[in-house]
This record gives sequence, structure tokens and C-alpha cells, in this order.
Amino acid sequence: MNSARLLAVALLAVTLALPARAQVIEVRQFSLESSPEGYLLNADFAFELTARLEEALDNGVPLSFVVEFELTRPRWYWFAEKTASARMEERLSYNALLRQYRVSTGPLQRNYSALSDAMASLAQVRGWPVLERDRVQGDTAYVASVRMRLDTAQLPKPFQITALTDRDFSLASSWKRMSFTPAEAERASR
Repeated sequence: MNSARLLAVALLAVTLALPARAQVIEVRQFSLESSPEGYLLNADFAFELTARLEEALDNGVPLSFVVEFELTRPRWYWFAEKTASARMEERLSYNALLRQYRVSTGPLQRNYSALSDAMASLAQVRGWPVLERDRVQGDTAYVASVRMRLDTAQLPKPFQITALTDRDFSLASSWKRMSFTPAEAERASR
């Protein structure tokens, strides 16, 4: 009986020692399309707010999300060369007086009466300029990567401390990668 208790205590200790797992944002798809100035990113994400994040939002705590893009050139003899990177911040907030959700991206602000509509807007990125033409060479193969995460550093201080240990405040995707060749992107856009 003592060994069974010891095993149960050991399993409990291991379970408690596991790091808090982040809620998942799924990168459904992304693509780079050619434009006269450079390349534009289009991406679709899928995620839901946890009950605690939704409660914080409804109580006036704005949630900041970051979409990150990287373009690297693989090299067989050394680490991959980072060719370009970009970062876009989006903020989701709720105005209790007007009963409206607001999604802000830079100076652009859009209001929604339902959280589901605001989330749908937040989960789509369209026409984001991430790469100038002169940064890439036509027939060179690159790896394009994108991810989205909740920026816990933008939360009020008490929530930042909570976010360190509470998985309800951790919301992130892993990097999604695809190969990218500028010449192929040019042919596809014609």
C-alpha cells in the first residue's frame, strides 16, 4: 500500500511540474501574393478566447495580438539567413457603454456588435505588405513563416503575472512555414 501512495504522489508531482500549455491558435493557411511594390501576406487563423480572457475583455481589459512574419534563406553550410521580418499588432477591446467590440490595427479601427464578428475580423489578415521586391532574388528558394500570439506584455501588470502561470492567458500558434520562390509567385499572380 505504501508503494501505491508513493506512486500516486510521484504522478501528482510530475503533473504539477509540467509547464502550463498554451491554448492553440491554428494557422489555417497563408500565402504571399505579388504586388508592384513587393509581396503581400494573406493569412487565416482559427482560435477562440478562453473563458477567462473573454471575461477580462468584457471587463474592459484590451487584448493585444501580434502577427509575426519571417523570410529566411536556407544555407547548407551555416544557419539560415534571415532575409526579412515584419510584425503587426492588433488590439481587441470592448466598450461596455456602447456594447461594441473594436478591432484596431494601427490607425484603422473597426467596430462590431458581436464578439464572433470581431474574432472573425481578427483571424483574417489580408494585403499586409511584408516584403519589398529588392530584398529577394527571383529564382532563390526561401522559407516564409508566420505565427500569431497574444502579447501578454501588453496586459495590465496583475494579468502579466497571472499569465506566467495560468494557461488561460497563454494563446499562441507555432510557426507555420512554406517554401517561397519569388519567380513562382510572379507567375502565379499573372
